[in-house]
Amino acid sequence: MASSESSSAATRIVWDLPAWLVEVTEPEPVAMRDVDARMRFVLELVTANIDRATGGPFAAAVFDRDSHELLASGVNLVMPSCCSSAHAEIVALSRAQQRLGCFDLAGGARRYELVSSTEPCAMCLGAIPWSGVTALVCGAADADARAAGFDEGHKPADWENALRSRGIAVDTAVEREAAAALLARYAAEGGAIYNAGTGAPE
Repeated sequence: MASSESSSAATRIVWDLPAWLVEVTEPEPVAMRDVDARMRFVLELVTANIDRATGGPFAAAVFDRDSHELLASGVNLVMPSCCSSAHAEIVALSRAQQRLGCFDLAGGARRYELVSSTEPCAMCLGAIPWSGVTALVCGAADADARAAGFDEGHKPADWENALRSRGIAVDTAVEREAAAALLARYAAEGGAIYNAGTGAPE
């Protein structure tokens, strides 16, 4: 007979957010008017996730495109959550949607922007159109993540234009040097590179 713990785990999906992330103070919208400032905020989350050993070297946040108010933030939780889909973008988008009580961020009058520390992997790229965001801002490039050892999956060469054709604005290489440096630091310090085939169950 299955234990109550394993039975419970089979009927729900749980991401336990790091306490420090839950306690992150929302920045003043006026301070986030500049896209570089919004990216620097996200890179601070990456730094905290590395320093506190609470996940991988990626972070993301959802902002109101007009007011620049922070709606939700997320960090990579793959290792601590034992969930390969718990990427920073997925965590941030999920928190934003649940905060609004709606699966579609384009369902109301406000427009939202996803700011990600790194260009999306194949999985997160697929999630972006369905999320309802109308803009994507990226820091480090796909090549920077691959150089650190991460498997980003197969993505169409024209993925940026594919998003733009759906009405999603795309801005890349924002604070790229700083974002790429965090990926390189994580790898150099021996951070776990959690590609498929490297995390056999115990």
